[in-house]
Amino acid sequence: MVRSLVDLLTEHASHHPDRTAYRYLVTGDCDAETQEISYGQLACRSRAIAAWLQERGLAGSRAMLLYPPGLEFVSAFLGCLAAGVVAVPGVPPQGRSQNHRGLMRMKRLIADADAKVILGGREVVGALRALAEHLPELDGITRVTTEDIPDDAAGSWREPDLTADSVAFLQYTSGSTSAPRGVMVTHGNLLDNERVVTERMGHTPDASAEYGHEMFVSWLPVYHDMGLIGPVLNTVYLGATATLFSPLHFLQQPQRWLNAISRYRPHTSGGPNFAYELCLKHATPDLLDGLDLSSWKVAFNGAEPVRAATLRRFTETFGAAGFRREALYPCYGLAEATLMVTGGSVDTPPTLLEADGSGPHAGAADAAAVGCGRPGPGLTVVIADPERQEELPEGEVGEIWVGGASVAKGYWRNALATRETFRATLTGREGRFLRTGDLGFLRDGELFVTGRLKDLIVIDGRNHYPQDLELSAEMSHPALRPGCTATFAVDGGVEGEQPVVVAEVAPEAVGEAEKIADQVRSAIGEAHGLSVRDVVLVRPGTIPKTSSGKIQRRATRAAYLDGTLSVIGEPAPR
Repeated sequence: MVRSLVDLLTEHASHHPDRTAYRYLVTGDCDAETQEISYGQLACRSRAIAAWLQERGLAGSRAMLLYPPGLEFVSAFLGCLAAGVVAVPGVPPQGRSQNHRGLMRMKRLIADADAKVILGGREVVGALRALAEHLPELDGITRVTTEDIPDDAAGSWREPDLTADSVAFLQYTSGSTSAPRGVMVTHGNLLDNERVVTERMGHTPDASAEYGHEMFVSWLPVYHDMGLIGPVLNTVYLGATATLFSPLHFLQQPQRWLNAISRYRPHTSGGPNFAYELCLKHATPDLLDGLDLSSWKVAFNGAEPVRAATLRRFTETFGAAGFRREALYPCYGLAEATLMVTGGSVDTPPTLLEADGSGPHAGAADAAAVGCGRPGPGLTVVIADPERQEELPEGEVGEIWVGGASVAKGYWRNALATRETFRATLTGREGRFLRTGDLGFLRDGELFVTGRLKDLIVIDGRNHYPQDLELSAEMSHPALRPGCTATFAVDGGVEGEQPVVVAEVAPEAVGEAEKIADQVRSAIGEAHGLSVRDVVLVRPGTIPKTSSGKIQRRATRAAYLDGTLSVIGEPAPR
């Protein structure tokens, strides 16, 4: 019986040791340097790292993983699993003065996880040595460059004593509405969710054989659940091949993603909605002429609101390169459920629900609600009234609750939050549910996500979803960047709560700032009957987002109140 991904890696290394497990594009370009690791090599490297950890008595403790993009992270992560060590993927210190915000997050994670060892690349471990005086948290924590662990150490590896309930890793949430928390993902959770991903995305043995085992291309960060559970770990689960490259190389030149899909012709690839928007911005005739996207079977889109307009424009633009509308695959998930909860049906176009005829966007095709598919096998999704803890009828908006073996064990060393989030009960339903904090509704068994419970804006007793206001703002003027607007409420004194809109615009639009702000006010007033207190236009890339691209409305609100937003036409805040 398979107890963990370690067992599956052993199986694949035995049956096809020379098959490529991962290919890494060093510069992000297909025609430049690539690094590859076979299943035989991967099993050897992960066992060598596991043996090193076991020899130091670290089984059961936490290991912080701090790696630049590349293949060594995968070996180290699987090495932790093979040693019975709890892996804690983190973001390595980088950039100017080692990036103060990143350092603060790393300090919190090391302290919260009570990490006993840090595994990293050579440059990262060297940087940590230099940072030791600023980070007393590093005192007493062993730091090791895993590249220096020799392959022959694998000979002393001992199979760990793992059960389905053993914690495999801590996935720290990206914190769109709260401080990051460590989600305890067990080996049982991991295997169950890989089964869900496999079934929902059509990763059958026949599909793998048809694609020559080329199942994924991904630039997604491997320290985040979408990049880790999907492209990295589903590859090991299947015994397939994945092509990986750096998120930075994608952001610098989004066409690299499409070029890699065209070259390696994978079954599945995807990212948050903004990734598709970035590709649209760089879709030149020359690029389209050189692409062949006809083999792209599953183009998953999740982690942030999926926009109907993005789906339409991507299909229209890249249809010329063979992209099919049926490949579009909106999905929904969260770290607390390991990753995937719902997804579409392969080879079926997304479900679009026309905007309510009496609502603010009546008849506007680009304002349609996008369905995120149906629950994976063995998962239950219900819409609940969180106050009354009662299930709501189909079509009514409430909190999304999830049950099933993919739901994680809880939050690391946080019994109160675990009880509140993972132990919900419903009248008339057996078992416990995960409260996701997300709002949505079911229609014909399909999930439609409408927003975050904590982001809900209540004005004069009426509920307003920030995503709706943001969509109205973005549709009001072409200078506003899709998916780069944040709406929240502030206290307007005697006038009560009032909405504020913060939107990213291109610097060249500074001369039109007043006109753009007026159009935003007018659009929200007309569509929602709300008087906007303030419209703030900021520089591109400055609205706070999580590592998966979700707008951090609370952080944006705090920056607005502190006066630290990067407003266009004004000096950048220090």
